[in-house]
Amino acid sequence: MIGAMLVLGCSLDSNQKKTPAGGSPSAALQAVNATQSVSEARNTPIVKAAQAVGPAVVGITNKAYARDMFNRVVVVEKGTGSGVLFDSQGYIATNFHVVADAQELIVSLSDGRSFKGRVLGVDSATDLAVVKIDGDKLPAAKLGDSDGILVGEPAIAIGNPLGLEFRGSVTAGVISALNRSIDVGDRRFRLIQTDAAINPGNSGGALVNADGLVIGINSAKIAVSGVEGIGFAIPINAAKPILQSLIEKGRVERAYLGVGLIDRQTAARYGYDLQLESGVYVAKVFNGGPAAKAGLAVGDVILSVGGTPVQSVADLRSVLDTLRIGQKVQMDVNRNGDIKTWSVVLEDMPSQE
Repeated sequence: MIGAMLVLGCSLDSNQKKTPAGGSPSAALQAVNATQSVSEARNTPIVKAAQAVGPAVVGITNKAYARDMFNRVVVVEKGTGSGVLFDSQGYIATNFHVVADAQELIVSLSDGRSFKGRVLGVDSATDLAVVKIDGDKLPAAKLGDSDGILVGEPAIAIGNPLGLEFRGSVTAGVISALNRSIDVGDRRFRLIQTDAAINPGNSGGALVNADGLVIGINSAKIAVSGVEGIGFAIPINAAKPILQSLIEKGRVERAYLGVGLIDRQTAARYGYDLQLESGVYVAKVFNGGPAAKAGLAVGDVILSVGGTPVQSVADLRSVLDTLRIGQKVQMDVNRNGDIKTWSVVLEDMPSQE
């Protein structure tokens, strides 16, 4: 239907324009067709921001290989997302879920050019990834300061909702809230909330302020029946060091404790009644890990890390993310009702491979 509507809307050829009975176009039509400068009323900050950042927002098509019924190798499109060129050398910020399990990536620019992209690194914990393309005269967006944004100020989302057919779509709203805490799995995210429309395909695109600076990477929308206007973006200040680490090392180094944990909320979700007044339960201790070296054991309950009380696995991971590899940290541990303080030297988290 959309295709038909577009065709119908464009079916009238410019050479077939009707003229008034006098035989020549009216003065009003001539005035409309004349080249005019855009008034200040129309040339809003949203327009300027879209013009500044729009060329740097790209489409990313994730492709994989499969075999058809005749056992021939065919290319299957897994999905399309967005990305932001933040460096003229071809570095693109996007979401991890946009490029996950990709066997081939096609990056489409707003000027019609397409490039093969390669993944330099991914961080599933924060849903960020860096893709690299090789080209010349590549547009790059300027990154802003997400720590200085204000609730209520304009927010512009630029991306490719529903695929490349609607590439470069611009939606506008406001910053609805800051530092929204969302638990995904056993990690806690601090995100920007906006009511600028974010739809499937917008993931990895840019959230821009009225100065034309990227303040966030669009990442998620609450997709619940009856809920509209609640979208989220990763603050650009939180993304910068992660993107830099992915470029330099292909991964993000994080402090590692070497334990498998469970909290009351997780236990209840799986039907277990974990009798804990506070803390998180140590369900596994990995051999050779920092906790094992310090003497922690299965059944211990970690009450605090570095002086910060922890009530969930997300709490504990949030504390660890603020600590350095090689740092010695004090932990209060309840072992069979006896509370003691243990010293653990944090190590680099092993890669998922």
